[in-house]
Amino acid sequence: MNRGLLIKSLREVWIATMLFALALMVLEAIFAYVLPTFADQFSTFLLQLEFAQRMLQALLGTDIGDQIGPDVFSSMAWVHPVVLAIIAAHATILSTRVPVGEIDRGTIDMLLGLPVSRWGVYRCELVVFLASGLVVIGMGLAGNQLGARLLESKPPLAVQPLLVVVINLFCLYFAIGGLGWLVASLSDRWGKAVAVVFTILVGSFLLNFLAQVWPLAEPVSFLSVLNYYQPMLILRDGGWPVTDMVVLTVLGVGLWLAGGLCFARRDICTV
Repeated sequence: MNRGLLIKSLREVWIATMLFALALMVLEAIFAYVLPTFADQFSTFLLQLEFAQRMLQALLGTDIGDQIGPDVFSSMAWVHPVVLAIIAAHATILSTRVPVGEIDRGTIDMLLGLPVSRWGVYRCELVVFLASGLVVIGMGLAGNQLGARLLESKPPLAVQPLLVVVINLFCLYFAIGGLGWLVASLSDRWGKAVAVVFTILVGSFLLNFLAQVWPLAEPVSFLSVLNYYQPMLILRDGGWPVTDMVVLTVLGVGLWLAGGLCFARRDICTV
């Protein structure tokens, strides 16, 4: 691992990483403080409305059953569209930096002129990506715990299930990053690469939503990455979604390797 290249990458991403981390921390603190207060007020009311149940089920990405408990409202803090958008945006921005980001800025010649192989550059970007993701998601967990402890009327959730949720979220983050690396390795314009990644992610999120309300979409719901990220089940059952984590990790590794092979073999022209 080239130390100078690693420091260069960290300097380039730390501001964006801290902004995303602070945004997620504040958002999680607000959700952890506000959402549990609605549990007692709306649980009975929502159970009487089939439409509201289906919309809540679509938002959470899983069947909520015949009872709406604290786990339902607590899990909303981890599946809210804004939270997922922050995670997806950060993963996409960092994973598309190399090579297409450098090509778009006209600095790819300088980067590849360093005494480091393309795979060396690629591995360095992976380390920076993973470290930055840990910071963002870790700050989100800290904000969630802070908001929960400010709510004195209700005891905070146990830390262990929340740790399982954030590990599952990190696996999702890695899978999105793998997609970004593959698209970036095949693109010549950074804006186009980001647009392609977001289009695929929006389609994936929409498929997961439709699978909860439209029976025809349910058989193909396995194609959505959100099908492998269901915080409510973790908080309700307290188990480890090993299969979901493995699927997301294998997907991320496979896409990362495919992107690395394309990057190592492609002819990059900056003229």
